[in-house]
Amino acid sequence: MELEDIIKPIKSESDVNMMSPLIWAYIGDAVYEMHIRTYLINTTNLKPNKLHIESIKYVKAKAQADILNKIYENLTDNEKDIVRRTRNTENHHLPKNAELKDYMYATAFEGLIGYLFLTNQKERLEEILNLSIK
Repeated sequence: MELEDIIKPIKSESDVNMMSPLIWAYIGDAVYEMHIRTYLINTTNLKPNKLHIESIKYVKAKAQADILNKIYENLTDNEKDIVRRTRNTENHHLPKNAELKDYMYATAFEGLIGYLFLTNQKERLEEILNLSIK
């Protein structure tokens, strides 16, 4: 089995559209964290504890909310709809270390990442992931 077979999305776009946006955010969180960890490993010589500390700067809610704000105008109308749907989905989880507004926008960012991943929009996903580290 190849790595691509393990991480390849298995749902059709219509199936993905029927999922809760919180499911998109769930997988988007993992995809984004893997992207950040890989980026840091490839661009630094930090030890694991320092890698963790550095990665938090990218994956915390405030940072993700800021990224979404920075890239929002460059999103397509469909992507903006994905962001809106995810942001407005009722979530019963209250953030411990973040403002509620930042948490909602971070979840929306993760939803967008997850949606692009699940619908196999690799080029667009890569564009947005690369914008997140600039």
